[in-house]
Amino acid sequence: MQNKELLVAAIKNGTVIDHIPASKTFEVVNLLGLTDLKSAITIGCNLHSEKVGSKGIIKVEDKFFTDEEISRLSVVAPNAVLNIITDYTVVEKKPVIMPATLRGIVHCPNPKCICNNEPMQTIFHYNGKNHTFQCHYCNTEVTADTVKVKP
Repeated sequence: MQNKELLVAAIKNGTVIDHIPASKTFEVVNLLGLTDLKSAITIGCNLHSEKVGSKGIIKVEDKFFTDEEISRLSVVAPNAVLNIITDYTVVEKKPVIMPATLRGIVHCPNPKCICNNEPMQTIFHYNGKNHTFQCHYCNTEVTADTVKVKP
């Protein structure tokens, strides 16, 4: 049997988002607005992973994500890892960490909640023990599987 390898071009400077759940890869692309960037982007989906079976990976040339973008990412890919690349070398590996409080990121599913009826930012508190998000205003809880991220 012949050994075959798929080679993807390395990036000189930028960020590689690794260990994205395969089913969430394109959601991450949309969530972070990557289709609007002018720099090179490489997207891999359903790649083999020893740890999780199947994963997604996104390489973004000349892009370093803000804390707010990383918070958005944490909602849909909480186990992702950011590899910061400088001059073709990984200079830092940053696990995505879910903040205790998410502001303006999560949509409240309660149509009667004040944040859906007044021009105000949503605030959700993350409970890591049971992986739920609770609205600061109406106490509605949503699970990590059903949470909706605001566009």
